[in-house]
Amino acid sequence: MLGFIIRRTLIIVPTLLGVSVVVFMLLAITPGDPAELLLGERATEESLDAMREYLGLKKPLHVQYGLFLKRLVKLDLGETIWTRQKVIVEIKERFPATIELSLAAMFLSCLFGITLGIVSATRQYSAFDYLSMLGSLVGVSMPVFWLGLVLILVFALNLGWFPVSGRIGIGTDLEVITNFYVIDAIWTRNWRALADVLHHLTLPAVALSTIPLAIVARMTRSSMLEVLRQDYIRTARAKGLSEIKVVFKHALRNGLIPVVTVVGLQFGILLGGAILTETVFAWPGVGKWIYEGVVKRDYMVIQGGTMLVATAFVVVNTLVDILYAVINPRISIQ
Repeated sequence: MLGFIIRRTLIIVPTLLGVSVVVFMLLAITPGDPAELLLGERATEESLDAMREYLGLKKPLHVQYGLFLKRLVKLDLGETIWTRQKVIVEIKERFPATIELSLAAMFLSCLFGITLGIVSATRQYSAFDYLSMLGSLVGVSMPVFWLGLVLILVFALNLGWFPVSGRIGIGTDLEVITNFYVIDAIWTRNWRALADVLHHLTLPAVALSTIPLAIVARMTRSSMLEVLRQDYIRTARAKGLSEIKVVFKHALRNGLIPVVTVVGLQFGILLGGAILTETVFAWPGVGKWIYEGVVKRDYMVIQGGTMLVATAFVVVNTLVDILYAVINPRISIQ
Protein backbone atom coordinates (compact mmCIF):
# COMPACT_ATOMS: atom_id res chain seq x y z
CA MET A 1 0.00 0.00 0.00
CA LEU A 2 2.79 2.44 0.93
CA GLY A 3 4.65 1.75 -2.31
CA PHE A 4 1.49 2.34 -4.35
CA ILE A 5 0.83 5.64 -2.60
CA ILE A 6 4.42 6.77 -3.21
CA ARG A 7 4.21 5.88 -6.92
CA ARG A 8 0.93 7.71 -7.37
CA THR A 9 2.31 10.73 -5.49
CA LEU A 10 5.31 10.85 -7.82
CA ILE A 11 2.98 10.80 -10.84
CA ILE A 12 1.28 13.92 -9.50
CA VAL A 13 4.44 16.00 -10.03
CA PRO A 14 4.78 15.65 -13.85
CA THR A 15 1.00 15.95 -14.21
CA LEU A 16 0.90 19.29 -12.44
CA LEU A 17 4.02 20.41 -14.30
CA GLY A 18 2.24 19.74 -17.59
CA VAL A 19 -0.82 21.64 -16.38
CA SER A 20 1.33 24.62 -15.44
CA VAL A 21 2.94 24.70 -18.90
CA VAL A 22 -0.41 24.52 -20.71
CA VAL A 23 -2.00 27.22 -18.54
CA PHE A 24 0.99 29.53 -18.86
CA MET A 25 1.16 29.19 -22.67
CA LEU A 26 -2.58 29.69 -23.09
CA LEU A 27 -2.42 32.88 -21.05
CA ALA A 28 0.55 34.07 -23.09
CA ILE A 29 -1.26 33.72 -26.44
CA THR A 30 -4.63 35.02 -25.22
CA PRO A 31 -5.40 38.55 -26.49
CA GLY A 32 -5.56 41.36 -23.96
CA ASP A 33 -3.26 43.56 -21.93
CA PRO A 34 -3.50 43.57 -18.12
CA ALA A 35 -1.70 46.92 -18.01
CA GLU A 36 -4.36 48.51 -20.20
CA LEU A 37 -7.11 46.98 -18.07
CA LEU A 38 -5.51 48.44 -14.96
CA LEU A 39 -4.78 51.93 -16.30
CA GLY A 40 -7.63 52.31 -18.77
CA GLU A 41 -7.80 52.95 -22.50
CA ARG A 42 -6.63 56.58 -22.15
CA ALA A 43 -3.32 55.66 -20.51
CA THR A 44 -0.17 56.85 -22.24
CA GLU A 45 2.27 54.42 -23.80
CA GLU A 46 4.92 55.39 -21.25
CA SER A 47 2.66 54.56 -18.33
CA LEU A 48 1.63 51.28 -19.99
CA ASP A 49 5.29 50.30 -20.48
CA ALA A 50 6.04 51.16 -16.87
CA MET A 51 3.11 49.04 -15.68
CA ARG A 52 4.16 46.10 -17.88
CA GLU A 53 7.66 46.37 -16.47
CA TYR A 54 6.29 46.46 -12.92
CA LEU A 55 4.15 43.39 -13.56
CA GLY A 56 7.04 41.53 -15.17
CA LEU A 57 5.25 41.17 -18.51
CA LYS A 58 8.13 42.50 -20.61
CA LYS A 59 10.43 39.63 -19.70
CA PRO A 60 10.79 36.66 -22.11
CA LEU A 61 8.19 33.93 -21.70
CA HIS A 62 10.67 31.32 -20.52
CA VAL A 63 11.92 33.72 -17.85
CA GLN A 64 8.35 34.45 -16.71
CA TYR A 65 7.58 30.74 -16.56
CA GLY A 66 10.79 30.01 -14.70
CA LEU A 67 9.94 32.63 -12.08
CA PHE A 68 6.41 31.22 -11.77
CA LEU A 69 7.77 27.68 -11.35
CA LYS A 70 10.29 28.84 -8.77
CA ARG A 71 7.54 30.51 -6.74
CA LEU A 72 5.31 27.47 -7.15
CA VAL A 73 7.90 25.17 -5.58
CA LYS A 74 7.94 27.48 -2.55
CA LEU A 75 4.11 27.55 -2.53
CA ASP A 76 4.29 31.24 -3.41
CA LEU A 77 1.71 31.93 -6.12
CA GLY A 78 2.55 35.62 -6.33
CA GLU A 79 0.25 38.61 -5.91
CA THR A 80 -2.97 39.45 -7.69
CA ILE A 81 -2.62 42.21 -10.25
CA TRP A 82 -5.66 44.15 -9.06
CA THR A 83 -5.60 43.93 -5.28
CA ARG A 84 -1.84 43.24 -4.84
CA GLN A 85 -2.78 40.68 -2.21
CA LYS A 86 -1.03 37.32 -1.94
CA VAL A 87 -2.79 34.71 -4.10
CA ILE A 88 -2.29 32.06 -1.42
CA VAL A 89 -4.07 34.31 1.09
CA GLU A 90 -7.10 34.71 -1.18
CA ILE A 91 -7.13 30.95 -1.81
CA LYS A 92 -7.21 30.28 1.94
CA GLU A 93 -10.16 32.65 2.23
CA ARG A 94 -12.13 31.31 -0.74
CA PHE A 95 -11.28 27.62 -1.11
CA PRO A 96 -13.24 26.53 2.02
CA ALA A 97 -16.40 28.01 0.47
CA THR A 98 -15.87 25.98 -2.72
CA ILE A 99 -15.14 22.77 -0.78
CA GLU A 100 -18.21 23.31 1.37
CA LEU A 101 -20.42 23.80 -1.69
CA SER A 102 -18.88 20.85 -3.55
CA LEU A 103 -19.26 18.52 -0.56
CA ALA A 104 -22.90 19.51 -0.14
CA ALA A 105 -23.57 18.96 -3.85
CA MET A 106 -21.74 15.61 -3.80
CA PHE A 107 -23.68 14.52 -0.71
CA LEU A 108 -26.98 15.19 -2.46
CA SER A 109 -25.72 13.47 -5.62
CA CYS A 110 -24.67 10.31 -3.78
CA LEU A 111 -27.70 10.19 -1.49
CA PHE A 112 -30.33 10.49 -4.21
CA GLY A 113 -28.29 9.14 -7.14
CA ILE A 114 -27.32 5.83 -5.50
CA THR A 115 -30.83 5.41 -4.07
CA LEU A 116 -32.46 5.97 -7.46
CA GLY A 117 -29.96 3.66 -9.14
CA ILE A 118 -30.54 0.80 -6.68
CA VAL A 119 -34.34 1.05 -6.81
CA SER A 120 -34.30 1.30 -10.61
CA ALA A 121 -32.06 -1.77 -10.89
CA THR A 122 -34.22 -3.86 -8.57
CA ARG A 123 -37.37 -2.74 -10.38
CA GLN A 124 -36.11 -2.83 -13.95
CA TYR A 125 -38.62 -1.83 -16.67
CA SER A 126 -41.05 -0.54 -14.07
CA ALA A 127 -42.66 2.90 -14.20
CA PHE A 128 -40.24 4.09 -11.50
CA ASP A 129 -37.29 2.86 -13.58
CA TYR A 130 -38.43 4.71 -16.68
CA LEU A 131 -39.22 7.91 -14.78
CA SER A 132 -35.92 7.95 -12.86
CA MET A 133 -33.86 7.36 -15.99
CA LEU A 134 -35.84 10.04 -17.84
CA GLY A 135 -35.16 12.41 -14.95
CA SER A 136 -31.47 11.50 -15.08
CA LEU A 137 -31.36 12.29 -18.79
CA VAL A 138 -32.98 15.67 -18.15
CA GLY A 139 -30.56 16.33 -15.29
CA VAL A 140 -27.50 15.61 -17.44
CA SER A 141 -28.81 17.82 -20.25
CA MET A 142 -29.80 20.79 -18.08
CA PRO A 143 -27.31 23.71 -18.02
CA VAL A 144 -26.26 24.55 -14.47
CA PHE A 145 -26.46 28.31 -14.94
CA TRP A 146 -30.01 28.06 -16.35
CA LEU A 147 -31.13 25.82 -13.49
CA GLY A 148 -29.54 28.20 -10.98
CA LEU A 149 -31.44 31.16 -12.42
CA VAL A 150 -34.70 29.18 -12.39
CA LEU A 151 -34.18 28.15 -8.77
CA ILE A 152 -33.51 31.78 -7.80
CA LEU A 153 -36.57 32.99 -9.70
CA VAL A 154 -38.95 30.38 -8.25
CA PHE A 155 -37.73 29.65 -4.74
CA ALA A 156 -35.95 32.89 -3.85
CA LEU A 157 -37.82 35.71 -5.63
CA ASN A 158 -41.35 34.33 -6.10
CA LEU A 159 -41.78 32.08 -3.06
CA GLY A 160 -39.17 33.72 -0.84
CA TRP A 161 -38.14 30.39 0.72
CA PHE A 162 -34.38 30.80 0.22
CA PRO A 163 -31.91 33.69 -0.03
CA VAL A 164 -30.70 34.81 -3.43
CA SER A 165 -26.95 34.85 -2.79
CA GLY A 166 -24.13 34.71 -0.26
CA ARG A 167 -23.05 32.21 2.40
CA ILE A 168 -24.68 33.76 5.47
CA GLY A 169 -27.16 36.50 6.28
CA ILE A 170 -25.95 40.00 7.08
CA GLY A 171 -27.60 40.01 10.49
CA THR A 172 -26.24 36.62 11.55
CA ASP A 173 -23.18 36.60 13.80
CA LEU A 174 -20.69 33.75 13.38
CA GLU A 175 -17.21 33.38 14.82
CA VAL A 176 -15.11 32.35 11.82
CA ILE A 177 -12.37 29.88 12.81
CA THR A 178 -11.73 27.57 9.85
CA ASN A 179 -13.68 29.53 7.19
CA PHE A 180 -15.86 26.43 6.79
CA TYR A 181 -19.05 28.03 8.01
CA VAL A 182 -20.85 24.76 8.76
CA ILE A 183 -17.93 23.51 10.87
CA ASP A 184 -17.50 26.87 12.56
CA ALA A 185 -21.18 27.04 13.48
CA ILE A 186 -21.13 23.51 14.92
CA TRP A 187 -17.82 24.11 16.70
CA THR A 188 -19.11 27.27 18.39
CA ARG A 189 -22.56 25.71 18.94
CA ASN A 190 -24.17 28.59 17.12
CA TRP A 191 -27.28 26.76 15.93
CA ARG A 192 -28.93 29.90 14.59
CA ALA A 193 -25.92 30.54 12.37
CA LEU A 194 -25.84 26.86 11.31
CA ALA A 195 -29.46 27.03 10.19
CA ASP A 196 -28.74 30.25 8.28
CA VAL A 197 -25.64 28.78 6.61
CA LEU A 198 -27.52 25.63 5.51
CA HIS A 199 -30.35 27.87 4.31
CA HIS A 200 -27.95 29.78 2.06
CA LEU A 201 -26.22 26.56 0.95
CA THR A 202 -29.34 24.74 -0.25
CA LEU A 203 -30.07 26.35 -3.64
CA PRO A 204 -26.49 26.44 -5.00
CA ALA A 205 -25.89 22.87 -3.78
CA VAL A 206 -29.05 21.65 -5.52
CA ALA A 207 -28.08 23.42 -8.75
CA LEU A 208 -24.53 22.06 -8.67
CA SER A 209 -25.61 18.51 -7.79
CA THR A 210 -27.95 18.01 -10.75
CA ILE A 211 -25.47 16.69 -13.29
CA PRO A 212 -23.43 14.43 -10.96
CA LEU A 213 -26.68 13.11 -9.42
CA ALA A 214 -27.91 12.03 -12.84
CA ILE A 215 -24.56 10.44 -13.73
CA VAL A 216 -24.32 8.58 -10.41
CA ALA A 217 -27.90 7.31 -10.75
CA ARG A 218 -27.33 5.94 -14.23
CA MET A 219 -23.99 4.39 -13.32
CA THR A 220 -25.41 2.80 -10.17
CA ARG A 221 -28.31 1.29 -12.10
CA SER A 222 -26.05 -0.08 -14.83
CA SER A 223 -23.56 -1.54 -12.36
CA MET A 224 -26.22 -3.07 -10.12
CA LEU A 225 -28.00 -4.69 -13.08
CA GLU A 226 -24.75 -6.35 -14.12
CA VAL A 227 -24.00 -7.59 -10.60
CA LEU A 228 -27.54 -8.86 -9.98
CA ARG A 229 -27.17 -11.20 -12.98
CA GLN A 230 -24.09 -12.91 -11.53
CA ASP A 231 -24.13 -16.56 -10.43
CA TYR A 232 -23.34 -15.83 -6.78
CA ILE A 233 -26.42 -13.61 -6.55
CA ARG A 234 -28.60 -16.45 -7.81
CA THR A 235 -26.91 -18.74 -5.28
CA ALA A 236 -27.62 -16.29 -2.46
CA ARG A 237 -31.27 -16.16 -3.47
CA ALA A 238 -31.41 -19.96 -3.71
CA LYS A 239 -30.21 -20.16 -0.11
CA GLY A 240 -33.33 -18.32 0.94
CA LEU A 241 -31.77 -14.96 1.78
CA SER A 242 -34.11 -11.99 1.75
CA GLU A 243 -33.97 -9.64 -1.19
CA ILE A 244 -32.73 -6.83 1.06
CA LYS A 245 -29.72 -8.91 2.17
CA VAL A 246 -29.03 -10.02 -1.38
CA VAL A 247 -29.05 -6.46 -2.69
CA PHE A 248 -27.29 -4.59 0.11
CA LYS A 249 -24.93 -7.27 1.50
CA HIS A 250 -23.86 -9.12 -1.66
CA ALA A 251 -24.62 -6.96 -4.70
CA LEU A 252 -24.15 -3.37 -3.57
CA ARG A 253 -20.51 -3.65 -2.46
CA ASN A 254 -19.38 -5.04 -5.82
CA GLY A 255 -21.69 -2.73 -7.70
CA LEU A 256 -20.23 0.35 -6.01
CA ILE A 257 -16.76 -0.03 -7.56
CA PRO A 258 -17.49 1.84 -10.83
CA VAL A 259 -19.74 4.21 -8.90
CA VAL A 260 -16.83 5.21 -6.65
CA THR A 261 -14.83 6.04 -9.79
CA VAL A 262 -17.60 8.28 -11.08
CA VAL A 263 -18.09 9.94 -7.69
CA GLY A 264 -14.36 10.68 -7.42
CA LEU A 265 -14.19 12.13 -10.93
CA GLN A 266 -17.36 14.16 -10.41
CA PHE A 267 -16.10 15.59 -7.14
CA GLY A 268 -12.90 16.72 -8.83
CA ILE A 269 -14.97 18.25 -11.61
CA LEU A 270 -17.21 19.99 -9.09
CA LEU A 271 -14.20 21.72 -7.52
CA GLY A 272 -13.25 23.21 -10.86
CA GLY A 273 -16.68 23.40 -12.43
CA ALA A 274 -18.41 25.41 -9.73
CA ILE A 275 -17.56 28.62 -11.59
CA LEU A 276 -21.02 29.06 -13.13
CA THR A 277 -22.85 28.12 -9.94
CA GLU A 278 -20.74 30.42 -7.76
CA THR A 279 -21.16 33.26 -10.25
CA VAL A 280 -24.95 32.90 -10.47
CA PHE A 281 -25.39 32.68 -6.68
CA ALA A 282 -22.58 35.18 -5.86
CA TRP A 283 -20.93 32.43 -3.83
CA PRO A 284 -17.53 33.73 -2.64
CA GLY A 285 -15.52 30.68 -3.69
CA VAL A 286 -12.58 29.86 -5.93
CA GLY A 287 -14.78 29.41 -9.01
CA LYS A 288 -16.14 32.95 -8.91
CA TRP A 289 -12.64 34.21 -8.07
CA ILE A 290 -11.14 32.51 -11.15
CA TYR A 291 -13.95 33.91 -13.31
CA GLU A 292 -13.19 37.42 -12.09
CA GLY A 293 -9.49 36.78 -12.76
CA VAL A 294 -10.25 35.76 -16.36
CA VAL A 295 -12.35 38.88 -16.91
CA LYS A 296 -9.62 41.11 -15.48
CA ARG A 297 -6.76 39.19 -17.13
CA ASP A 298 -5.20 38.60 -13.72
CA TYR A 299 -2.50 36.07 -14.60
CA MET A 300 -1.62 35.21 -11.03
CA VAL A 301 -5.23 34.45 -10.09
CA ILE A 302 -5.78 32.23 -13.15
CA GLN A 303 -2.51 30.36 -12.67
CA GLY A 304 -2.94 29.92 -8.94
CA GLY A 305 -6.60 28.91 -9.20
CA THR A 306 -5.96 26.44 -12.01
CA MET A 307 -3.07 24.81 -10.19
CA LEU A 308 -5.21 24.51 -7.07
CA VAL A 309 -8.07 22.85 -8.94
CA ALA A 310 -5.68 20.54 -10.82
CA THR A 311 -4.01 19.49 -7.56
CA ALA A 312 -7.37 18.77 -5.93
CA PHE A 313 -8.49 16.74 -8.97
CA VAL A 314 -5.34 14.59 -9.02
CA VAL A 315 -5.42 14.01 -5.25
CA VAL A 316 -9.09 12.97 -5.37
CA ASN A 317 -8.38 10.47 -8.16
CA THR A 318 -5.49 9.01 -6.19
CA LEU A 319 -7.73 8.54 -3.15
CA VAL A 320 -10.33 6.85 -5.37
CA ASP A 321 -7.76 4.31 -6.57
CA ILE A 322 -6.84 3.51 -2.98
CA LEU A 323 -10.52 3.09 -2.07
CA TYR A 324 -10.86 0.31 -4.66
CA ALA A 325 -9.05 -2.15 -2.39
CA VAL A 326 -11.09 -1.04 0.63
CA ILE A 327 -14.42 -1.58 -1.13
CA ASN A 328 -13.51 -4.88 -2.77
CA PRO A 329 -10.66 -6.93 -1.21
CA ARG A 330 -10.46 -9.06 -4.36
CA ILE A 331 -8.84 -6.12 -6.15
CA SER A 332 -5.12 -6.05 -5.56
CA ILE A 333 -3.55 -2.70 -4.75
CA GLN A 334 -0.77 -3.61 -7.15
